[in-house]
Amino acid sequence: MKKPLGLRLASFSRSMNLVGRASPRALITVQGRSGLDGISPHRSRPQLASDFLACSLPVKPLTPSLSPWEGERVPDSSAVALAKAEGRVRGKFTGSMREIFRVNLCLVFALLSLALSSARAELPPLIPREVLFGNPERVSPQISPDGRRLAWIAPNTNNVLQVWVKTIGKDDDKVVTADKKRGIRQYFWAEDSQTVIYMQDIDGDENWHAYGVDLVSGNIRDYTPFQGVRAQVTATDPNFPDELLVELNLRSREVFDVYRLNLKTGALAIDTENPGDVASWAADPKFRVRAAQVQTPDGGTEIRIRDDVKAPWKSWIKVGPEEILDFLDFTADGASAFLRSSIGSDTARVVEKNITAGAEKILASSDEVDAGNVLIHPKKHIVEAVSFAPGRAKWSVVYPSVKADFDGIARLNDGDFSLLNRDDKDTTWLVAFTSDRGPVRYYSWDRAAKKGTFLFVHQPKLEGLQLAPMELVVVKSRDGLDLHCYFTRPVGAPPKHLPMVLFVHGGPWARDNWGYNSYAQWFANRGYACLQVNYRGSTGYGKKFLNAGNKQWGLKMHDDLINAVDWAIQQGYADPKKVAIMGGSYGGYATLAGLTFTPEKFVCGVDIVGPSNLRTLIHSIPPYWKPIRSLFDVRMGNADDPKDADLIRNASPLFKADKIVRPLLIGQGANDPRVKQAESEQIVEAIGKNGGKVTYVLYPDEGHGFARPENRIDFNARAEAFLAQNLGGRAEPIQGDKYPGSTAVVKVIGR
Repeated sequence: MKKPLGLRLASFSRSMNLVGRASPRALITVQGRSGLDGISPHRSRPQLASDFLACSLPVKPLTPSLSPWEGERVPDSSAVALAKAEGRVRGKFTGSMREIFRVNLCLVFALLSLALSSARAELPPLIPREVLFGNPERVSPQISPDGRRLAWIAPNTNNVLQVWVKTIGKDDDKVVTADKKRGIRQYFWAEDSQTVIYMQDIDGDENWHAYGVDLVSGNIRDYTPFQGVRAQVTATDPNFPDELLVELNLRSREVFDVYRLNLKTGALAIDTENPGDVASWAADPKFRVRAAQVQTPDGGTEIRIRDDVKAPWKSWIKVGPEEILDFLDFTADGASAFLRSSIGSDTARVVEKNITAGAEKILASSDEVDAGNVLIHPKKHIVEAVSFAPGRAKWSVVYPSVKADFDGIARLNDGDFSLLNRDDKDTTWLVAFTSDRGPVRYYSWDRAAKKGTFLFVHQPKLEGLQLAPMELVVVKSRDGLDLHCYFTRPVGAPPKHLPMVLFVHGGPWARDNWGYNSYAQWFANRGYACLQVNYRGSTGYGKKFLNAGNKQWGLKMHDDLINAVDWAIQQGYADPKKVAIMGGSYGGYATLAGLTFTPEKFVCGVDIVGPSNLRTLIHSIPPYWKPIRSLFDVRMGNADDPKDADLIRNASPLFKADKIVRPLLIGQGANDPRVKQAESEQIVEAIGKNGGKVTYVLYPDEGHGFARPENRIDFNARAEAFLAQNLGGRAEPIQGDKYPGSTAVVKVIGR
């Protein structure tokens, strides 16, 4: 059984990353993310090396990283050029009055230039936003099971992301999909080597459809053509090349049943019916659904097993909400299972446990952090390697036969690598390297020759640019916890009293990671330090750290962010009068909390799809989150329990909107199924009623984040100008009212 691991929305920490995702053939399971940006912190999920902008993808192969296009470079040291650009954008005067306006702007920027000359004169040239946030040139390569073809994602002539395919050794590259607008961000090879499966929703509603491309006929078929229904791929298997196991909430919008899909005929037959509480399923090496993972009413985890498809389900393992427990895979004989488990340990380890006898063997562990990526052979069903990431990711090899491969791959590049996929014979691997100061690099690895061949980078225009290093720092919380943070400072600027952006990851049950981060590079290039904090409740640092965040929204979770900011100020890195806060999803909530709970700490804030009222948030979650609602009750607080009423209200920024005295920019997708449009609009209305100021940008064709590059670049252009106005950094001029092709609808309160 090859389990195409489900993608959930990652944290808002890396630009729409389609870079470095694993396919079903790699069978990599990754520590899960949860909450607003995922399903559960205990489910087997692949790690999105990027931000919530990638949107939650339901299938379980890993996808790539979105970055950029080429734009006009602005001479950043020229005050006059900047003034002229500002005059073109904002000037409404004609004749002599317009000239006076232009001259005044020149004087203003000249004065600013003198004030900031010591720092700005040394900064590298502006990196165009299109290079940081536009589409990648090529990303997410996947080799076909028979090893004859290579597929990848790249934009077509209309700059819409499509799947491309070529025959290895030939120059016959061609586009095989025809998405019109949103762009394809996830796909994988079917086991027959002649069908490519990709997922797509409608304008960010996350009701994903599974499409198949027949490479022989060129025909494209929607395998799940049901309105308002979400598809999730459960598993593929090389012994069943014409079939997929697919989860659909067709019978009930609240739960997912497993269907067996015939790729040749398109026939769907129900395979396993959900009893009403199963959150995820797993198939065994005979392609039978034999494992179910459940979120229990108390917020804990239960794993159920059945002996065969006709046998009754039995509870196998059941733990409370304090434990980390993920089902990963069955062993080849189906008699044991691989788990990520914190039972008997603070950190989650990878273990092999016999289903009948209960005997358990630890395969990989760390006293410092939880197990991350778990590489399982898709045919032999053995754990080959496990990654651990206290700062940078390191692999622990479990299966000796791959040690030489891992050693050889590590010598190809000095970044952190992951295995994307492999062919059926296991002779060729595709790997991706991420580095803090360069694009994601892809290689093929010949296992027999122990030789790597460079394929391409996701964004060639990043090559040779002066990018900033990402440093790991550890800050102590007020109660003694270690807060693992990533700190990025501008290249060329003295590291003293810098304007700084606190960039908060989403989830909140997720984490920031080391590697290429388009947002961190963007901030640094514009002259800001960037601080990313793995606050309590973040995953990856053991169950004590995870559970320390329970019911601490706006409380100790927020204190951790403030502590990290104070550290940067005390070290002399950050100017206490020039600290901004920005983030998406939970990071958006943290922005609103920062401007309401600690209104004098931040000079401004940028909130993207952040909830403002925890009660209305939980009452409007997607219906298919019902099986995991108990997790929110434990981690966030029960919005329906009178005992938690004050907790929920006090943690909701909406009820303290009168405290917002700093400039605020809000971005929202109209079709967001997780954080509804109302979450942004109700706080915008409240700010207006209290005489405050806010700029609100709505994108009618987006959901939980901005998938279309036109909208992503548009919002970030607005955010860049906003930050420059409030922090004094650099900005690439905006041409026109909005970026071409963007659907932005702007509302300004309190001009």
